[in-house]
Amino acid sequence: MLAPPVPHRAEVEHLVRRALYERLGRTPPRLAQAPHPLVVNASARHCHLTLAAVTTLFGAGRSLTPMKWLYQKGQFAAQETVTLIGPRSRVISNLRILGPCRDFNQIELALTDAVSLGFDIPVRLSGNIKGTPGCMLMGPAGFLELSEGVIRAAPHVHLSPEDAAFYGVKNGDYLRLRVGGDCGITFERLLARIHPDFKLEVHIDTDEANACGLRTDSPVELLTS
Repeated sequence: MLAPPVPHRAEVEHLVRRALYERLGRTPPRLAQAPHPLVVNASARHCHLTLAAVTTLFGAGRSLTPMKWLYQKGQFAAQETVTLIGPRSRVISNLRILGPCRDFNQIELALTDAVSLGFDIPVRLSGNIKGTPGCMLMGPAGFLELSEGVIRAAPHVHLSPEDAAFYGVKNGDYLRLRVGGDCGITFERLLARIHPDFKLEVHIDTDEANACGLRTDSPVELLTS
């Protein structure tokens, strides 16, 4: 059985920093006043599948097996993977499935993945798959042909209502993300997604993370203007 998720390092550091300022009787800087720490993660290529798709690809009675918990509550990388077959008959083997199952099938690729496979994919918010390219998926028990669902995920930030109030944004607004370091970049269009279950987290893809040299210790800051 997969062990429950442990607190992220950023969460621990945020609590310690706030406690130190409180102990010293000093007013913390704005970032330390935030209700939750900002975490920026690079989202590698992956797919989301319906239960029916899992059944087709892995066999009747099969379900996704959690391998690693992700930062967002209840989300996990599954042990199960599939093979994606692109329009040039080129493939990506061991494409990771993220769980739990959803009510739509979606494949998220970086631009370099798409070019290699021969896809011309749009930048879309997760779930907005109408009119997007399809593909073929292969699993140990069968094939699944999708008529749509291959996208490049729009850079976005998950916020709780408390986080949204702190940054002064509503669902669908855009924020900016400043990443420091030797290859520092400011991302100008980070879509805000707000839900009571969300933890403050930015998702960019691997191309975007490589472009700015993102590391676990990179200085990051959300900007509203």
